[in-house]
Amino acid sequence: MRNIGPFFLLTVACLPVLAAGIGDPFDTDAMAPLKPSPQLSARVGAAPCATAIPATALTALDAVDLALCNHPQTREVWASARVQAALLGVAKAGWLPNLDGSASATRFQYDDAPFNRRTAALTLSWLLVDFGQRSANVENAQQLLNAAAATQDATVQSLFLAALQTYYSAQATQAAVISASEAERSARESYQAADARYNVGVATPADRLQAQTALSQATLNRIRAEGEARNALGALANALGFPAQQTIVLAAMPAMPAELAFQKEIDALIAEAQVRRPDLKAAEAQFKAAEASVDLARAQGRPTVSLAAGPSWQNSAGVVTQGGSIGLTLNVPLFSGFDTTYRVRSAAAQADVRAAQRDRIKNQIALDVWRAYQSLTTATQSLKTAADLVASAEQSERVALGRYKAGVGTVLDLLVAQSALASARLQRIQAQLDWNVYRATLAQSMGALDYTLLQPVAEGRP
Repeated sequence: MRNIGPFFLLTVACLPVLAAGIGDPFDTDAMAPLKPSPQLSARVGAAPCATAIPATALTALDAVDLALCNHPQTREVWASARVQAALLGVAKAGWLPNLDGSASATRFQYDDAPFNRRTAALTLSWLLVDFGQRSANVENAQQLLNAAAATQDATVQSLFLAALQTYYSAQATQAAVISASEAERSARESYQAADARYNVGVATPADRLQAQTALSQATLNRIRAEGEARNALGALANALGFPAQQTIVLAAMPAMPAELAFQKEIDALIAEAQVRRPDLKAAEAQFKAAEASVDLARAQGRPTVSLAAGPSWQNSAGVVTQGGSIGLTLNVPLFSGFDTTYRVRSAAAQADVRAAQRDRIKNQIALDVWRAYQSLTTATQSLKTAADLVASAEQSERVALGRYKAGVGTVLDLLVAQSALASARLQRIQAQLDWNVYRATLAQSMGALDYTLLQPVAEGRP
């Protein structure tokens, strides 16, 4: 033992003070992903998370913002990412020295000569060489943080899609109410025409009864549509984190673009998805973390070299002594009961599991993109055909009503035309809903679902 000097004592004594003044020396807060919020829209000056339904009509953008801000799952994945960021800080802390202080006071009694002994010491310990343990541990923690961030992105996109589906469904049910009301109005006009013709003796009672039956059926359809619309609004309120009875006023459905061309090579879409999909990024990061765990398990069976140094002080029966020590320790694991062997095997098998999971997700991505692409293609074609169907059905209904009022058509022809028009309108509403949903689904299957999807649709862009 030798005196290592007051400078060393001052240095090690200042380390706790310096550490206490640094809350996040490794800047792990900056490594964690941003909290899911309106800031994801990349809009300048985005407001904080909303806690109430806006006073204006609720748009799809508002619905997504509310869902991401209020859904517990967004808070869960964000907290999980922050946990992993802190664990990365724990792994990096292994590169820094440890400083420990100790003190003791003891009273001895020997015959009639009691005396006191007081001791104090500071010990600085530093792992200098570990042949890869700390590097592998940091790499493992970094990859797990990458996986947590990618998992948060995937979760946000899933919630984004669910919010859009619920919102578009609510819009569709309200459009169905309007369509049912139009069908009821047409049926009432037909009944009034049949009743007028019956009163002047140019129509049979059967015509009047058929028109009245059609009016009752149209009224019933309108009542059912209104009930479904109220249920859809309740489901939307619940998805946004509010009670089902919350009053919500939806914005009008945006006009569909004249051209809906979006054709793109499916192979290119799949290749792009395999680059952008956050769940595949998470699986790849999990695989790399597992590989780092294999390196860590191997390194734990290797030697280590540590430094230990520090001053000491002792007062025993009035005799004060001061000193210090410094030394290197080489630790060589010779036999650990095959612990290292089986740890390496376990870690290697876990890496194989992660590799298989990554490959499974990669294959699933191709299927997801293929299905979403085909569904959007079908919805685009259906939307165009539904528009033509409504136009022809409206013209057919007008002709049939004019012929019936003129006395050259039958009430059956009129009712058939009105039924076809009501059906065409509902098919157009369903086609619009399908197109909006499958468009968002394709974006989500490619890992590209974000707020840019909710911007006005330009011609030639889905």
